[in-house]
This record gives sequence, C-alpha cells and structure tokens, in this order.
Amino acid sequence: MEERMTLDECFAMLGRDPDVDAPELFAYDAADHLLLETAAPHLGGLAPGELVVIGDRHGALTLGAAQVSGQRGIRTYQDPVLGERALARNAERLGFTGATAREVYTSHSLDSALLAGARVVLLQLPRALDALDEIAAWIAAEAAPDVVVFAGGRDKHMSRSMNDILARYFGEVSAGRGVRKARVLTATQPRADAAGVAFPRWGRDPELSFELASFGATFGGPTFDHGSRLLLAGLRAEHTGSASLRSTPRRIVDLGCGNGVLAVSAALLYPEAEIIATDQSQAAVAATTLTAERAGADIADRMTVHRADGMEAVPDGWADLVLLNPPFHTGATVHAEVAHRLIKACARALAPGGELRIVFNSHMRYRPLVERQIGTTRQVARDKTFTVLSSIRAQ
Repeated sequence: MEERMTLDECFAMLGRDPDVDAPELFAYDAADHLLLETAAPHLGGLAPGELVVIGDRHGALTLGAAQVSGQRGIRTYQDPVLGERALARNAERLGFTGATAREVYTSHSLDSALLAGARVVLLQLPRALDALDEIAAWIAAEAAPDVVVFAGGRDKHMSRSMNDILARYFGEVSAGRGVRKARVLTATQPRADAAGVAFPRWGRDPELSFELASFGATFGGPTFDHGSRLLLAGLRAEHTGSASLRSTPRRIVDLGCGNGVLAVSAALLYPEAEIIATDQSQAAVAATTLTAERAGADIADRMTVHRADGMEAVPDGWADLVLLNPPFHTGATVHAEVAHRLIKACARALAPGGELRIVFNSHMRYRPLVERQIGTTRQVARDKTFTVLSSIRAQ
C-alpha cells in the first residue's frame, strides 16, 4: 500500500477484536503515540528487518511504523495470542493482506530470531518487572551493539524500578518528558558484562511435590499463588474425604494454566485423567510445559498444552472438570469481561454433569454469572480475599 497515513489516521482505523472490547477500552493509547513520535528520527535509516516491536498490544506500534515511516520486515513479539490476532486483523483493515502483510511484519517468540541484529526496538513496557528483565536481557544479548531501545508506558504504570532494570543491561538509560500522561525511557549501549537471560526460573513450595517454572511474563512467576492454593485445597479434601466429587474426572481442563500448578496438581490427584492445559500467553504455555516435564514423564504424557483463546482447543462437551483461576485485567486495565468470557466458554466445553471449579477475588461477585452460564452452584471455600465455587452443568 503506497499511500501514507498520518499516525492519527492510522490509529483511528484500529480495533481490539478478537480481544475483549468495550467502549472504555481502546486499541492504542498515548504511550503508543509517544513511542512512535520519539523513535521517528531513528527509523528512516533502517534496513528491512532492523526494527523490532515488543509488547504491541493490538498492532498500533507495528502498523504505525509501517504506515507512517514505511518500515518493512518488522519483527514482532506479543505474549498474548489475542494480541497477534488483533494485529493481523488491523493489518487487514489497513490493506496489508497475504504476502503484503508478511512483507510488513512477522511474529516471533522472545528469542534470538526476534532480536538478532536489531538496531531499534520499540517496547510497550510490561506490567511485570520480571517480564521487563527477560526482555532487556534478550535485547542486550542479541541486538546490534548500536541498538536504541525506546520503552514507553503510561505514567501511572511506570516505576523507578523499570529504569533500574534497564540499567542492568544498558550503559545509558534516560527518561523523556511526560506527554499526555505517558513517558518513554531510552536505553543504549548494551552492557557486555550483563548477566544474560536468567529464564526460565524455578520455584518450590512445601505443599507441592514438584517444581514450578516461569518466564518473565508468566502470571504469578514460579510461585503457588493463594487463589490456586485455596482451590486445590478443596479438591484434595474432597478427593480423600466423604464429600467427594460425584465421579472421578477423566478429562480435566486447566483454563488459564499460568505456571501449570493446577494442571500438574490435577494430574497427580487423578492419575488416570487426561489433562488439557490452555492459556493465551506464550510465556504461560512454555512454563506449564516445563513444569509438567520436570514433574515426570507420566504427567507430561497425559497432558497437552495449548496457546489458545479460552476453550477453543477443547472439544464440545469434552471436560468432566474445568479448573479456572481467571485473570481480572486486560493489559494494565482491570475489567470483569476478561473472566466473563472465560466463564461463558466453559459451558460449551463441559460434559453434562461436568464441574467448573473456579476461584476469584471475592469482590468480583461472579456467582450469578456462573449459575446462569453453568448450573447449580455451591460455595466451596471463602477467605478474606478469595471465593471458590463449584458449578455443575445440567444433565
């Protein structure tokens, strides 16, 4: 597509679909705008393949660079699969389809193929400091010695710790002035003495017989989070006590598997069960796979792990038991619809008489939705922070 747009014209055409959408949610923000404006003087002299975009939520950075600066061969990394799909749909809106879209950008994992020889990196700062640590380590290890990293975010989501993390891997880190409540950090001079990529990381918990893996963007890191702990305690008590499940589940789904703690725990608790673990996060899928492999061949052989949107990897009526510890944010925005769409997806995947076992922050008040979408519901546990519900799909 030869005709160039202004940045505002480009952004006005972008949508969030198939990600969670609502009037108060947008496909771009002030940080996207500021990142592209700040980086613009550095983009003109780049050869195809020398621009890398990381954390582009719905394609604003990638497509903005393509439309306004004429960049081609852009390499992108987006941890959520919905981000990749939104980028693809937005590319179509802007006229980049088929071979033309592949000429504009290619999607990668966070690895050397993404960053080798990169001279400019545009980074939407992640919420998790571990995620920034992993990204910065990869850039310093693989990008060109003269690489310039532009890392942007909204002021309210940024902290001094982000500067400190970048300074571990780069000799020069500076902060730009705030514009429309957004800011860009600029990092140059990759440090030869940087520690390197320290992921995956592993964690142990006294209540578990296996280790937990995590990458930077894995929700909760290598820890046994409190919500999952409360959910699993109820399953263990019912499995060994008189108030057991109606029948032993043979097909189990861990929806939003994170580091794999629930999937592997379920595989150990129900040694005859087949497990599907699914998450839209690339970091979660990689972590769950490693957690299962280290737990033992028997566990890994009975488990399949998918990077997917909700229940799309699970056949209709397949699951006897679904375990769900849903997120309550999309990007950096708290929004109930994230969990709502996962709960609604469970109804299709559950077999008649199958159970949804869900844990959530009590203030989210998901019970009416669970009852409406799944069926008869009871409270299994509740503490000052979390509620665990069991809901049975009607026969």
